[in-house]
Amino acid sequence: MSMLITNARLITVPAGTDDPGYIERGWMLVEDGRISAIAAGDPPVGTTADETLDVDGAFVAPGFVSSHSHLFTSGLRGLGVGETLYGWCDSMLGMTSGASPEDIYWSTLHGAIDFLSNGVTTAYNFTDPLQSWERMVDGKRVGDAPMRALDYHTRQADACADAGIRFVDSIGMDATVGTDAEIHDRFAQSVAHTRSLDQDLALGASIMGQVQWSPRDDAAAIEVEAMRALGVTNQAHFLESPEAVPLQQSKFAMYRDAGALGPGMMFGHFIQTTPEIIEQAAEGGAAMSWQPASNGRLASGVALVPEMLELGMKVGMGLDDQACTDISDPWQNMRMGIVMQRARTKDPLSMMPERVLRLHTLGGAEIMGVADRVGSLEVGKFADFVIVDPRRPDVGPLWHPVRTYVLSMSLRNLTKVYVGGELVSERGHSTNPLAAEATVRVHQQLPQIAARLGYPA
Repeated sequence: MSMLITNARLITVPAGTDDPGYIERGWMLVEDGRISAIAAGDPPVGTTADETLDVDGAFVAPGFVSSHSHLFTSGLRGLGVGETLYGWCDSMLGMTSGASPEDIYWSTLHGAIDFLSNGVTTAYNFTDPLQSWERMVDGKRVGDAPMRALDYHTRQADACADAGIRFVDSIGMDATVGTDAEIHDRFAQSVAHTRSLDQDLALGASIMGQVQWSPRDDAAAIEVEAMRALGVTNQAHFLESPEAVPLQQSKFAMYRDAGALGPGMMFGHFIQTTPEIIEQAAEGGAAMSWQPASNGRLASGVALVPEMLELGMKVGMGLDDQACTDISDPWQNMRMGIVMQRARTKDPLSMMPERVLRLHTLGGAEIMGVADRVGSLEVGKFADFVIVDPRRPDVGPLWHPVRTYVLSMSLRNLTKVYVGGELVSERGHSTNPLAAEATVRVHQQLPQIAARLGYPA
């Protein structure tokens, strides 16, 4: 199948430059799910396709990449509103402690379809771990919560694939349960399942780094061993909460001394840092995932993103839990990032629209290790793109189109979303045949779980 898009305001976000790659009027040809040509003006005479789509001056831009997401949380919005990170986790993950593999499948499917309908075509997805959440004691989990069967993880990976979102599957090692050999074998089985799925959708497997709250002093070494043995990346929730900051900071040495710092290591949030921690992470080649909307919602603080970028650290943006951003809106996330950094630095140049757009597309793909396939509109990459109409509703003259795209567009302007050249959402309505059932299941199952648990109290 092929598609020819014409009369488009193209924003390509090309690799190797900070230029957003804006083309005032251009065209793009999609063949077999990938971009085969893209250029300014009209397509050459004789260019044909199975479908021609004249977008009449609308923006055509890369689908957004969320480099830090928890898709299973889509039905848990509005919980723990008066809490910081750990209290919020108690309220939200206390609910999923009672979920079955099928419950978590439908919750994840619901979340993935929600992302796609909002223009997010690729996600780094933290799966709900096999070991249930526990309350924090002295800055770490006790480590004795019950374990669920392996299909609790695999059904979450299945849901992402069934939704049609591209994803990197992030899996907890649950390193407090079993011998080291059992821990590694269990993790390897999960990775093998992810790698058995459609590799055009399941773009990779990764570790959900758990050092921040693990009671094991050698948790980082366990993760690094798995990274090297299985060729997977790692993203750790790290230095996020404003609580027990010295204790959190002391754990950075665990990753450093275990040899984790490198291109395969990402730190999610990375707020309660020191200059020395940032310098060592940057020098080692580690990356950072920035979640401004989540960081504000949970009163976590503001990460020093411009300073990290200045040191050469790679940064991507994520929408985090749907339960702590409430609306999985990448435009809202970008604008929050801009205003938070400008308010902190009192310098408008510290975060410009062009930069934040790159961080939420190609930047996210880069830190996830998938920029060869997604994150920009370039020949050879998957044809994952959004169509955004600046006239419905109208925002006035486009004095600087790329900046207007970031600052003035919203989900109201998002008309269509494509993955691999296939329409997956139109005006917020999913084309996935499972979408209606996902809605029914989430509305039925989550209240049933809450009733069983006597939750929320």
